[in-house]
Formats: sequence, structure tokens, C-alpha cells
Amino acid sequence: MTRVPGRMLRIDGVPTHVLCEGSGPVCVLSGGLGSSWFDWDPVVPLLTAHRTVVRFDRPGLGLSAPSPRVPTAAGEAGRILRVLDALGLTGPCEVVGHSLAGFHAEAFARLHAARTAGLVLLDGSVEENPRSPFPPGLRIGTARLLAAALSAAGLPRALGRTARRLTVRAETVRHRDPAPGELVRRCYGTSRALRAGLLENATYPDVAAELAALRARHPLPRVPVTVLAAYGATDSPRELRWLERQRELAALLGGEFRISAPAGHLVMLDDPAAVARAVLRAD
Repeated sequence: MTRVPGRMLRIDGVPTHVLCEGSGPVCVLSGGLGSSWFDWDPVVPLLTAHRTVVRFDRPGLGLSAPSPRVPTAAGEAGRILRVLDALGLTGPCEVVGHSLAGFHAEAFARLHAARTAGLVLLDGSVEENPRSPFPPGLRIGTARLLAAALSAAGLPRALGRTARRLTVRAETVRHRDPAPGELVRRCYGTSRALRAGLLENATYPDVAAELAALRARHPLPRVPVTVLAAYGATDSPRELRWLERQRELAALLGGEFRISAPAGHLVMLDDPAAVARAVLRAD
């Protein structure tokens, strides 16, 4: 059996899988929708000589237990804060958010300015006009019913690993998942991971709208901000538009805009060196 690093801490009453490695100024790495701690494995060795690197699994993902609460921007920002407090890391830290977790990282910076030393968004989610035609209660209820039905049919155990592998292949230019098969089965062959992923997807419009409201009330602290966009170098209209949206996000936040190419959405797997450079840019 593959040895699993890290430890379990109780955060908001939820057993949460947390890793803390390295030394120096603190940075927190938070992955996108449905991700696990090992998605950052290629990046962490490039940082630990310079940073104290914190990773954790959100409820239901990786090795963390599920939570009865639905995800919110403020709730996930608070989770980052409480993970740091539980580790005794009470000073300012750099917050790194990938994809959906870019919302969480920015919310952290806006709500906990005194604890923020920098903000890095890796191919972060962008919603210029967040809205949904369906009310939150309907979306959340549907996600829970779907998770229950698929779990009862045994689909997570049968297809969880395959779904993970196909997703990684589709969202990288390397088209290969470096994660050990045993860990993938352990983390994605479960009903809790399926439920967590469906809930994160169902509440995505609400988290985006919540962040838009936070932007109007809570200014960003005066800290370095970097937006690193992934670009597959295909020059397709869709990719070029995505780069422009990422550039606009950097301008909105008053940050530096960078491009990682060639790289897919899972930029930490395709170009870990570019991610490390974005985190270490202040050195």
C-alpha cells in the first residue's frame, strides 16, 4: 500500500487531510474542482527549499471526510484560515488557487487581508456575469440526488478511477496522469468524492456571484498578485478568448499576467516550473 503523507486535523468539525512541508515564508496551495493533494506533487519539490508549503483536501475530496455544509466563497476562505491556524502558522501567507479555488484564494485575500502576503491564480475561474437559470436549492438538491443514485448503482467504485484518468488526459498537454493508481482508486472510487465534486459544480454560480459581491465591499490588500494562464498553443478562438479573459482578470486585480505554454488547464502537472516561478516571483 502506498504510504500517504500528511495528517488529519479537525477543521470546522470535519476530519481534514493536511500536509505541511518545507521552510520559509508560508504558501497555501488549493486545487480546482474535485482535485486532491497529490495534484500538486510536481510543484512542491520546487518550493520547499524556499517556502513552507501547505496543502489540504477540501471536504469529501482526497482523504478528507465529507461536510454537511455546501461550499461558499467565505466558507472556503475561512477553511484556509483555520487550516493555517491549526498548524500554528498565524502570520501572512501567499495563497495559490487553481481553477475554482481561485475564487477561494481571492476571497481569502479580501476577507483576511492581514493574513495575506500574496495571491497567485493559476488558470483561475472567471465569471464576468455570474448567474444561473436555476435556483440554488434546486441545483444542490439535484446534485445530492444524483450522487446518491450513482453511488447506489456502484458507479464511483466502478468508474471513478477511469473518470479521473480521462479528465486529466483531457486537461493536460501531456495526456498522462502521474498520480499512483492506488491513490486514485482510494480517493476517486468513493461516493464522498463524487458527492463533493457534484456539489462544488452545483454551487459554482453561487460562489462566483458571492465573490463578485465581495469585490464591491472588500478591496484587495496591497500585495503581489499574479495570474498565470495556461495556453495549449493551438491558436484556436476559444483558447485566445480564454487568454484574454485571464488578462482581464489580472487587470481587474491589478496583478501581473503570465502565460504557461504549452500547458493545459491542469497547469501544475504540465508546467510545474512556471507555477513555482509564479509563487517565488518576490524572491
